[in-house]
Amino acid sequence: MPHASRASRASQAAWAAGFGQAVPVMLGYVPVAFAFGVLGHTAGLPWWAMVAMSAFVYGGSSQFAALQLLAVGAAPYAIVLTTFVVNLRHLLLSAAIAPRLAGWRRREQALFAYELTDEAFAVHSAQYADRAERPKAEVFTFNTAVHGSWVAGTLVGVLAGDLVTDVEALGLDYALPAMFMALLAAGIIADRRGLAVAVVAGGGAVGLTLLGLQYWAVLVAAAAAATFGLAIAPREEHTDAAADGPDPRDEEGAPGR
Repeated sequence: MPHASRASRASQAAWAAGFGQAVPVMLGYVPVAFAFGVLGHTAGLPWWAMVAMSAFVYGGSSQFAALQLLAVGAAPYAIVLTTFVVNLRHLLLSAAIAPRLAGWRRREQALFAYELTDEAFAVHSAQYADRAERPKAEVFTFNTAVHGSWVAGTLVGVLAGDLVTDVEALGLDYALPAMFMALLAAGIIADRRGLAVAVVAGGGAVGLTLLGLQYWAVLVAAAAAATFGLAIAPREEHTDAAADGPDPRDEEGAPGR
């Protein structure tokens, strides 16, 4: 019984920690999902289709892109291809976080991947940097909470569609990028290499977008920034090692030679 009680308290603590990490993301998700629901209602799409898109597609930028294409009557293949291209950045996100899930079962990895978003990646990366081992209950509580807030925000937006005529005037579309920039800043502010990579990625994405690359801008800029980060990593580590001085074990006759 004492063992079961300790396990129960540990599970409750993991759930509470996961939900606490999710709250800031939920505050950013709800207004953007609300805007998506309003726009879908305005476009004449049924409420269940909007909720299903938020439940199964679960990608803010790709959902908005698909909604615009649906509104103009684009061909299904164009909608699928556009959504695929917009979401290609998840290849990089999943590759970066995959080593943290190496010991998980396949179905657990699949469930985690299903709910991996930009903001979830930022939070999970920061948490894993502080703690190499995290309870799965904490991780999945976070993922479920933020996903649920996205679906709930969409439903509320659809139901309130007749009351809101202009979501851009409310500035709801800025909530998500603002929240993501805050999460990113918290993770890289003390990391010189991370800050440099972020600057390269952000500047590259803006520059490529201005040049007309549009949806490919983020993917290309992210790949270039990741390559840049790998290129400067050995140089920075060598500099840090030299600053720390020679390792006593490298002296002649020292143990380990």
